[in-house]
Amino acid sequence: MELTVAMLLILLNLASWCVLSEGRLLVDMTLVSDASSIGAFCLDGSLPAYHLHRGFGDGASNWLLQFEGGGWCNDIQSCLDRAKTKHGSSLYMNKLEDFNGILSNDASLNPDFYNWNRVKLRYCDGGSFSGDAKFDNGTSVLYFRGQKIWEAIILDLLPKGLGNADKALLSGCSAGGLSSFLQCENFYRALPTNTSVKCLSDAGFFLDERDITLNYTMRTFFENLVSLQGIEKNLDKNCTSFLDNPKLCMFPQYFLNYMTTPFFILNTAYDVYQFHHALVPPSADMNGDWKRCKLSIASCTPQQLDILQGWSLLWHQPSWIFSLVFSYYII
Repeated sequence: MELTVAMLLILLNLASWCVLSEGRLLVDMTLVSDASSIGAFCLDGSLPAYHLHRGFGDGASNWLLQFEGGGWCNDIQSCLDRAKTKHGSSLYMNKLEDFNGILSNDASLNPDFYNWNRVKLRYCDGGSFSGDAKFDNGTSVLYFRGQKIWEAIILDLLPKGLGNADKALLSGCSAGGLSSFLQCENFYRALPTNTSVKCLSDAGFFLDERDITLNYTMRTFFENLVSLQGIEKNLDKNCTSFLDNPKLCMFPQYFLNYMTTPFFILNTAYDVYQFHHALVPPSADMNGDWKRCKLSIASCTPQQLDILQGWSLLWHQPSWIFSLVFSYYII
């Protein structure tokens, strides 16, 4: 299978950009006031939001957008609970957001992007900015409008300078990293043809693989997510028409080769979330045999280390990997 996407897969146990924090730059929140006109709402019906810090100097015409992470909700109860938090409602979000890591304006910490226009897209739909459905049982209402939220934010940013960008990078961490995969091609299509567009996923390459009991725990989770939030119609059309189970196109491994926009992948070989929720989910370790190993890899048994090593080798499948060389200067 020919790989058409430029990728970087970093198999290192290092801190991701999304968790670095030195210095504080607090940026005001912007509510997308016109979002309601296209039906773009957070889970609870509140308006979506983002934070924008303007670029300057030779970065004034360049843009970096980062999807916020924060897991998912794949059933009504978990989404109702989420709707009462910052990941389901802009009413609970911090009005000032700390810009650090790849969003920092400190040239010594963020030499490539410190003077770009940098935007943090707040995450309040629970479906990685990809759903388009509504739940209403007469008592409770939930808006699964991640796709609409994405579109509303882009429409709001285009006249603010994004529409004239020289360079643009779409990024995200964890569930936000999955959003980068899902929206990368749409991002490219939304911008002028002369804009240099690239995408980056940090810890967002979620695998469709069996857990230690040979069950597809993450597959079941994502299938329920896709069904609940009406995501299938927004997934890559080449992928959904090819696979017998189109819901699997929520996993990057199945649609990556259909992408044409340059894409950079940053993922640890021993991703903690996937170790704890995909390889050894609670349902697969009812006796707690992996409890100590999860707390510290130094406490893993030789057999457990062998299983972890086998998991890490999944990242070396040639159909996914174009290069294992890390280049910080990605644009």
